[in-house]
Amino acid sequence: MDSEVSQSGIIEMQEIEIPPDHVRALVALEPTMSVSECMRILKSVSAREFFQRYPDTKKKYFWGGKLWSPSYYAETVGTKNEQAISAYIRNQLKEEERYLRVLKQLKLLD
Repeated sequence: MDSEVSQSGIIEMQEIEIPPDHVRALVALEPTMSVSECMRILKSVSAREFFQRYPDTKKKYFWGGKLWSPSYYAETVGTKNEQAISAYIRNQLKEEERYLRVLKQLKLLD
């Protein structure tokens, strides 16, 4: 998905992280593209690629063949915040894994 979307020249994927239940991404759009159009393209391309790679999952796990929910969260980013958000996306999965390790250790004390 990343290369297909980036090759279009309309959406530039700058950072992406995929935990088990959602996606975090930092993307750059052409000024003429709306956020809703960007999300439609990203969800469409990623769902198509996912179901091509794992065709059996569509019938077995996805009622109605929908990979994505209709919702999303988007926010505009200024140049000052871009580096901080990029670092957050890169490091958040590590932080979640660290939190889960600590939680497991605490359960051992019960």
